[in-house]
Amino acid sequence: MAISVSESFAVNLVAVFDSMTVAIQCRDLRKTYDGKVEAVRGLNLEIQVGECFGLLGPNGAGKTTTIEILEGLLQPTSGQVSIFGHSWNENEREMREWLGISLQETRLSEKLTVRETIDLFASFYREPRPTDEVMEQLELTEKADSWVGKLSGGQRQRLAVATALVCNPKILFLDEPTTGLDPQSRRQLWDIIRAFQKNGGTVLLTTHYMDEAERLCDRLAIVDHGQIIAEGSPADLINRLGGHHVVEFSVSGNHDGAALPAWRALPSVESVREDEGLIALNVKQPHLTIPALLETIDKQGGELQHLTTRQASLEDVFVRLTGRHLREE
Repeated sequence: MAISVSESFAVNLVAVFDSMTVAIQCRDLRKTYDGKVEAVRGLNLEIQVGECFGLLGPNGAGKTTTIEILEGLLQPTSGQVSIFGHSWNENEREMREWLGISLQETRLSEKLTVRETIDLFASFYREPRPTDEVMEQLELTEKADSWVGKLSGGQRQRLAVATALVCNPKILFLDEPTTGLDPQSRRQLWDIIRAFQKNGGTVLLTTHYMDEAERLCDRLAIVDHGQIIAEGSPADLINRLGGHHVVEFSVSGNHDGAALPAWRALPSVESVREDEGLIALNVKQPHLTIPALLETIDKQGGELQHLTTRQASLEDVFVRLTGRHLREE
């Protein structure tokens, strides 16, 4: 008896997932609007099975366009995209079974209840998870019979993630998943993401919270002007700054940047920048830098107004590469 292309495809799924090590791949991805605006310019990306991969960048950097192309929602102008080795030009229906998607602004019917909403999304898939199980995981059981229109912002956000998880996906696309959540709810969602990943799931995450990216992402890419300008693990990217510590300070009467060469000459200083009214030094050995800094300020006749030292962070990497704080976006 002959079998359909769809049935043949489904029979081979287990073998595909067992043998694949790359979940998402794109090569020389480009998207141009109206023949003029280049939103994505030759972007290359490879995300391994079981990874949590972060995509960071300022507004207008090309993140949303890239993600929509990877999700099969938008056609690229040129370039190749594959999900578990398959392109969106073939077996699109089956491929959608693999993806759970939580958009930055998921608009849900306000006259449906939480249970009805999750049931609706579950009906789109052949092998969804039980609605009760997903509601319990997202702590929505008590709101099962509440209208979506009556939910708080944080509850709506958790419901959006629930609609992504109910399809029992292989890959989870999360666009700003913790926006509007209180600190406790954020951490609970982090645990859900880690559990999904621990069970073999792959996560592509965008976030405006640098601590979230550092805690969750195995690797990440920083995108600006439609291109990847840095890629690696959070620790690797931080190490590339050249210093593991940041010394931030301000001095009275010193706002024009004229003293920057003096700060660059201090011992153990790897880089200097002005940041929100402060001078920020990336240093390797703050115990050598700080005494020399105080001595230099004294010689200049200045007055120290502020001084802090901390570990270098992913935020420092982002500011150095893009000139902006991600939270400013």
